[in-house]
Amino acid sequence: MQQLILKSLYVVARLKYPKLRRDLWYFVRDNYYCKLVQGRYVIRDYVLKKKYKVISYYGEFDQELRYVLPFAYWHYLNGTLGKTIAAQHTKEFYFFSSDHEERFKKRVWMESYAHYDVPNMTHSNSYSFRNWAPVPYKKQFQNDLFVFEKPILVIANKYNIEWDQPPINFLDIPTLDLIIRGYGSRYQIVYNRPLPSQIVQDNSETMHLNEHAWLRENHPDVVLMDDLYSRHYPLTVNNYNHLQLMVYANCSHFISMHGGTAALASCFGGTNIILSDPNWGLEHHFNEYENLFPNLSGATILHARNRADVLAHLSTNY
Repeated sequence: MQQLILKSLYVVARLKYPKLRRDLWYFVRDNYYCKLVQGRYVIRDYVLKKKYKVISYYGEFDQELRYVLPFAYWHYLNGTLGKTIAAQHTKEFYFFSSDHEERFKKRVWMESYAHYDVPNMTHSNSYSFRNWAPVPYKKQFQNDLFVFEKPILVIANKYNIEWDQPPINFLDIPTLDLIIRGYGSRYQIVYNRPLPSQIVQDNSETMHLNEHAWLRENHPDVVLMDDLYSRHYPLTVNNYNHLQLMVYANCSHFISMHGGTAALASCFGGTNIILSDPNWGLEHHFNEYENLFPNLSGATILHARNRADVLAHLSTNY
C-alpha cells in the first residue's frame, strides 16, 4: 500500500511542478507522504492529547534543526511529547523535553530518509507548518556571561567534505582577513569552526584549514569559540553545543555556511548571511532560504552564492 501511495504522489508532484528537475520530484513526493502519515495521529494529537510521542533521530544535524526539533517542540506545546532520543550532546537542544536520552555516538546521514513519521522531513517547495513550531533558543539561552563591549558578529565557518567533494562552502583565510579588517572595529567578531572532537560527526570528514593559529597570530582581538570552550568547559558549559547556544543567543549578526552551520545560525533571529553555492545542494531549487529558514526564528536570511556576495551583503546590511 505504501508503494502504491508513493507512486501516486510522485505523479501528483510531476503534474504540479512540471518544470522541476526530474530527480527532485521524489523529494516533493516524500514530503507529501510525510503529511499524509500525520493523519494517523489526529485523534491522539487533537482529541486524547496524552504524552505519547517518542521521537528518535540520529541523522544529519541540519535536518534535526530544520525538521525534527520543531516537530518535537510542537508536540511539547501540544502536551503530547513523551520522550526524545538523539545523539550525544543534544540535551540542551531538547531543553523542553522532560525525558531526553542521548543514545547515539555517531550521526548517520542516510538515517534521515527513514522518517516518514516526521512532517517536512525532506526538501520541498510545499512545507507545512501545522505540526511544526520554532524552538525559542534565543529566549532560553540568553545570558550575561558572553557579553562584550561591541555587538557580536559570529562567523560560523566550516571546512569539510561536501557531497563526496573537497570543501565547497567555506570562507578561506584571505576572505576572513577582509571581513575582520572591515568589521572588527564595529563588532566583536566570534569565530566558530568546531573541531571533530567537539561535536558528533557524520559522514562529512572535517579538513584542516589551519586558520585558528593564523587568527591568534594576526587577529588576536577575534574571540575563538575554541578558546571559550577551553575556558568554560565543564564549569559553565556542559558541551560544545551548549556553548554555541549561549553565544548565539546573545548575537543578532551571523555569517554561516550551507548545511547545519546555516540552520543553527538561523535559529536566533537577527540577520544571517548564508554562503551556499547554487551548483550544490537542493535548497536553491526549492527556495528554502525564503520559505523555510526564516521560519526557524523570524531571522532575515541573506543568500550569498559566493564569497563576493558575502562581502556585498556585509557592506549593505552590517
